[in-house]
Amino acid sequence: MSTLMRPQSDLAIGSARTRVPSQLLHELRNPLNQIIGYAEMLAEGSDAERRERFVSDLENIRSAGHRMLALIEENFTAFDDKSFAAPVDDDDEAPRDWVPAQQEAAVAPGVLLVVDDDAINRDVLTRRLTRQGHHVQTASNGQDALRLMREVAFDLVLLDVVMPGMDGYDVLRHIRSDDQLHHVPVIMISVVSEMQSVVRCIEAGAEDYLAKPFNPTLLKARIGACLEKKRGRDRENALFEKLQKNYERLQEVERLRDDMRNMIVHDLRTPLTAVIVGVEMLQRDGALNESQRELMTVAAGGGRTLLAMVNDLLDVEKMESGSAQLQYIELSAAALVAGALEQVSALAVEGHTALITEIADGLPHFRGDENKLSRTLVNLVANAIKFTRGGTVTVTVSQHDEENIQFAIRDTGDGIPAGAFERIFEKFGQLDSRRAGTGLGLAFCKLAVEAHGGRIKVESTPGTGSTFSFSIPLAVKE
Repeated sequence: MSTLMRPQSDLAIGSARTRVPSQLLHELRNPLNQIIGYAEMLAEGSDAERRERFVSDLENIRSAGHRMLALIEENFTAFDDKSFAAPVDDDDEAPRDWVPAQQEAAVAPGVLLVVDDDAINRDVLTRRLTRQGHHVQTASNGQDALRLMREVAFDLVLLDVVMPGMDGYDVLRHIRSDDQLHHVPVIMISVVSEMQSVVRCIEAGAEDYLAKPFNPTLLKARIGACLEKKRGRDRENALFEKLQKNYERLQEVERLRDDMRNMIVHDLRTPLTAVIVGVEMLQRDGALNESQRELMTVAAGGGRTLLAMVNDLLDVEKMESGSAQLQYIELSAAALVAGALEQVSALAVEGHTALITEIADGLPHFRGDENKLSRTLVNLVANAIKFTRGGTVTVTVSQHDEENIQFAIRDTGDGIPAGAFERIFEKFGQLDSRRAGTGLGLAFCKLAVEAHGGRIKVESTPGTGSTFSFSIPLAVKE
């Protein structure tokens, strides 16, 4: 029998035609006849008559449509999951979870794009979304949708799965792979309610999935949730961008501050050196009496201390920026320690502090920057003397292992709490007001030792003194 001669009880499903039982055909035709009948009656009669029965007839049409959809879902779906079928009451009334539009909670409006190849579907969804307060644009295919998305900043896209040419899956892949579009949430819409389709969409990056025809309450809730989530992400991104810009401005201000400080400090050295030289020349003037010489000595010492602070600051800045160059020469640990202790001997006498050295025999020579390592020792020993008045400061040098030589400065002072170990090595870091200083000495020591490839640390217990130690590699690491 040819296709044209098949009886009317045959129903096309996909590319095949399947004979539908007469009972099922009757059940399908019944709600369909109701839909057509109520729609015709709405179009007939006077305006007054149409207005009087408008709402009740629409409710009847809607109820019949849901019954027909339920029959289709129960008899023709290839998947047993009925979770996406529209709910229908046994009494042929409107679904229990349906609320008239005027009673629905307000949804914050957004700019939405509806993508569907069926003009009637686009119209129905657009009118519903517009009544909810949204601004809606439409596209009939994937290419137009992608073009519109690059022209308009949409808050949400409702994308049909089944479309000719570029289907919804392809459009979704393009959106998620496009740096300009990937942040826009997408809700997939389809008459296909199979779980496999839902999972595929979610795995591809869809925000949600809705089956046609839409439950109005569910549609509004899903759209509202997606819009709120996107606005939350937009707020986070805006805040991050603001923080990033503020951070960049802060870095620029810090660079300007450092540049200005370095310029000022650098310019201080010339007049300060001139003051020190002038004071030292006056010290040698035979016309000065003893009291005047003492004053000149104090002035010269203060000038040299200030010059050392200026040099520390400049050197710390250079080492932090990586622009400092080490001047390597062969060094003797014993000679290095002797030179450093000579510079602090007067401070030890003034503080009634005993200086003891314990230098191991047979220490090998090593290569390093004499100036920076000498200043490191001077800073560490001077600090120990400063906080160990009337006590003992011991300088120990030993071969830590086959590759390093170790210097240790141990005192019998007040000690340092463990919580301050890291802070004292930071630039301008200070332990407390009693130990106030520039906060540059230990920062310089740390940077100088690390520039040599070594490591510095402190061990201390409050009340029993402190030990600062650092290691220097015997061989220069290229």
